[in-house]
Amino acid sequence: MSGTRLDRWLWSTRHFKTRTLASDACKRNWVKVNERTAKPSRKLQAGDLLEIRKGSLLKTIKVLDLLEKRVSASQANEYYEDLTPAESYKRASEESKNFKIGLSLPATKGRPSKKQRRDLEEFLFGQDNSG
Repeated sequence: MSGTRLDRWLWSTRHFKTRTLASDACKRNWVKVNERTAKPSRKLQAGDLLEIRKGSLLKTIKVLDLLEKRVSASQANEYYEDLTPAESYKRASEESKNFKIGLSLPATKGRPSKKQRRDLEEFLFGQDNSG
């Protein structure tokens, strides 16, 4: 085997709670490998750089080693190096707090339409699907 699937590695190293969430993040272009969007089936190699968008946080991860099975959180840290600046974590934490305190969405009736949902995702995650 020449590598490990991207979605499986993200799940194994505990970046996502389930493999389905990891796969969905790849499909929504929230995960990039070496500055290119990647499908969940993309094979990872040691030394690859990952960019993972989770909410307003953009994490930069360097793959140190590959693994197939999920391991404990303390062991998972041995398989990657987090290159994300500390101020990014602080900023994301503050934005999350502000959103929870009072910058919530206006009350609407029923569930959002497809356009409203896409607008909300773009606002929350800062994603534009223009390429």
